[in-house]
Amino acid sequence: MTAARPFNFSAGPATLPEPVLRQVAAEMLDWGGSGMSVMEMSHRGKEFISIAEAAERDLRDLLAVPANYRILFMQGGGLGENAIVPLNLSRGGKVDVVVTGSWSRKSAAEARRYADVQVAAEGNGREIPRDWQLRSDASYVHVCTNETIDGVEFHDLPHLDNGVPLVIDCSSHLLSRPIDWSRVGLAFGGAQKNIGPAGLTLVFVRDDLLGRALDICPTAFNYETVAAAQSMYNTPPTFAIYVAGLVFQWVKQFAYAGKQGLAAIEQRNIDKAALLYAALDASGFYENRVQPSCRSRMNVPFFLKDERLNEPFLTEAKAAGLLQLKGHKTVGGMRASIYNAMPLEGVQALVTFMQDFEARHG
Repeated sequence: MTAARPFNFSAGPATLPEPVLRQVAAEMLDWGGSGMSVMEMSHRGKEFISIAEAAERDLRDLLAVPANYRILFMQGGGLGENAIVPLNLSRGGKVDVVVTGSWSRKSAAEARRYADVQVAAEGNGREIPRDWQLRSDASYVHVCTNETIDGVEFHDLPHLDNGVPLVIDCSSHLLSRPIDWSRVGLAFGGAQKNIGPAGLTLVFVRDDLLGRALDICPTAFNYETVAAAQSMYNTPPTFAIYVAGLVFQWVKQFAYAGKQGLAAIEQRNIDKAALLYAALDASGFYENRVQPSCRSRMNVPFFLKDERLNEPFLTEAKAAGLLQLKGHKTVGGMRASIYNAMPLEGVQALVTFMQDFEARHG
């Protein structure tokens, strides 16, 4: 009998569904009777084209992506998109950024290399700021809808009534819940949270936003070029697309609380987050500093009141099979990332451990 795997709370690259990992292992040397590993296939061959087309089709279905949005399989990660987006959409003009934490702050700094960037509002890393000062002639408004480091999430997307496109960096909660496409011009996210291995970046771009790239935009990063080539202008991250496709199939088949697919995934994510936040709020030993109305379901930072216990906490957690709970170096403390593939049992095990640790050290 195989021993149970530890629960991996890494913020990314993150835990993947075990059935997906087992299928990858089984197909590693020979995919579909082709005699090849997916890593050995030509990205223009019929075998891989069938993998990529199925992945895109399943993703479009899962997120109900409208027909007038292109799905692009790209590289460069979220940090790369911080440059690629303004290169494609800014027209060298004005860009408004709402800063809610570490990632949106980086987005604003990078966009300044290509555009006139205004911080339209800035929070303290614990809440979503109010009173946005938006410019009617901005090329787009950028928000990070889930701050991986700070643990701040938009549970409802902002509605911009001035016709300016909304760009969302949804890296760390992409595929954890539906997206209201009526409010979004472009969405992007790295795959290494909820979707697959590092190396794949997903971009969803509305058709009317294509064809705006600056002359200095590299051809391989021009959304219009990538869309016209169906993400095959250069060699895409083939193995990461393959694994992502398996994850999409897993999500479609996932059942929980009488629901199936993305609705089931979202409900389990709600339940996992509620369980962990309830334990934190009931404790005088731990604390989460984010306003309850905008707490992330995916990334839960928390702190021990006595920071001298940080290392013993991490050491004992690892021994208990609870991995990668150390907080980001810029924030400190702890962080539990509870993405789609983290089962409810993993959060229950973490809560039990935290309560036991508090009983012994509090």
